[in-house]
Amino acid sequence: MSDLTRMSAAALAAALRGGDVSSVEVTRAHLDRIQAVDPQVHAFLHVDGDGALEQAAAADERRAGGEDGALLGVPIAVKDILVTRGMPTTCGSKILHGWVPPYDASVVTSLRAAGMPLLGKTNMDEFAMGSSTEHSAYGPTRNPWDLHRIPGGSGGGSSAAVTAFEAPLAIGTDTGGSIRQPGAVTGTVGVKPTYGGVSRYGLVALASSLDQAGPVARTVLDAALLHDVIAGHDLMDSTSIDVQWPSMAAAAQVSDVDGLRVGVVKELGGEGYQRGVRDRFDEAVRLLVGAGADVVEVSCPHFEYALAAYYLILPSEASSNLAKFDAMRYGLRVLPDDVAAPSAEQVMAATREAGLGDEVKRRIILGTFALSSGYYDAYYGQAQKVRTLISQDFAAAFEQVDVLMSPTAPTTAFKIGEKLDDPLAMYLNDIATIPANLAGVPGLSLPSGLADEDGLPTGVQILAPALEDARLYRVAAALEAMLHERWGGPLLDRAPELDAAA
Repeated sequence: MSDLTRMSAAALAAALRGGDVSSVEVTRAHLDRIQAVDPQVHAFLHVDGDGALEQAAAADERRAGGEDGALLGVPIAVKDILVTRGMPTTCGSKILHGWVPPYDASVVTSLRAAGMPLLGKTNMDEFAMGSSTEHSAYGPTRNPWDLHRIPGGSGGGSSAAVTAFEAPLAIGTDTGGSIRQPGAVTGTVGVKPTYGGVSRYGLVALASSLDQAGPVARTVLDAALLHDVIAGHDLMDSTSIDVQWPSMAAAAQVSDVDGLRVGVVKELGGEGYQRGVRDRFDEAVRLLVGAGADVVEVSCPHFEYALAAYYLILPSEASSNLAKFDAMRYGLRVLPDDVAAPSAEQVMAATREAGLGDEVKRRIILGTFALSSGYYDAYYGQAQKVRTLISQDFAAAFEQVDVLMSPTAPTTAFKIGEKLDDPLAMYLNDIATIPANLAGVPGLSLPSGLADEDGLPTGVQILAPALEDARLYRVAAALEAMLHERWGGPLLDRAPELDAAA
């Protein structure tokens, strides 16, 4: 493996700044790595080798001209739910097969402006509906730690690309944990920013009140550097927050946690959580205590209802958002058999039957029912009331503590196919991450070690009040330094090497 693909984004940026290497060399090394190992991992749905090298050459020219952006010339992968001009965007669905958008999402525009070559688009659960990246119409992505296991979802392609050293950074989206849960099971850092802190313009909507794009990285500093690139107010997004954000990279410097008030969420642990996950979480908490943090147990009683509320709100919003895929304007169009002059409704029905997967259909049906006359107040309306109670739980908790902590996911990565026939078991993977999306607060998943029973990665989740994303990075950077000292280096240094010849 090229040493360039093993380097962190921050180290690559420093090497580029010092003239030790060019962006073309860095980008080519990652493209070679993708060619060597992605047939096993299947992290990418589309690789834009020529385009990435052109962008890398342009980045080198910008640097030669005196420009010095923080991540100028560092390549990146993008989840296939963000539209990209001139590059296919499928959302992991057959219904968008072959669609090439005529514009960029605002996040992609920011990446291009920062001079970051786009390596390609990563695999995902269809329309971000899933926790394992097994619901992609183009086949599952595999966890580089164990190719028989899932890389999390819905953004398993982004987490797997970073884990397999195919990309130093990636963009994911988090609707109920789809950045943080993959981070936990692949040993990467995943961040869900404050809702509205990163533009959603050009992010194909699953649930508009929950979706949020964010960084996928191998270190806290790398995530913070990327967060600085993509954050900010966007007039194209009516939910974008018009505030002056502090530098996340500046916050991600190792600092003292003496006196930090940490709340361990009572409802996000215990029964149902794998022993190895609990053990690594407890160790992380003890490290903070040893460094002077004040750790207390905090109760958020309405978190118990978060999963049920989420799986009413999300399908309801999804059934509305996906109505635009009607076979009339773009994407797949299927004509019904044995109908000489089909109506628009018949074409729409045939296209959706052929173009949408079982999980998407399941959630659309559930959401349409929850929004239907006579049931709206009983289901969707009640779920929104629970959402308010969860937000109040967060507000009460943050009056007592600076940050909240929990395991990110209840188990390590399960085997591919193990939970496909049990949707409820699949939904439970997001039990710890969903509350943050319902309340709009920021969350970060940090690798917390390997479970003793299976040797697979676990994650610790850190949550902060809305707009306090920088606080996440300060705490996570301190804890990361303690964990690295304990392990003798980053967790991914202990990952098995993929056989490029396979």
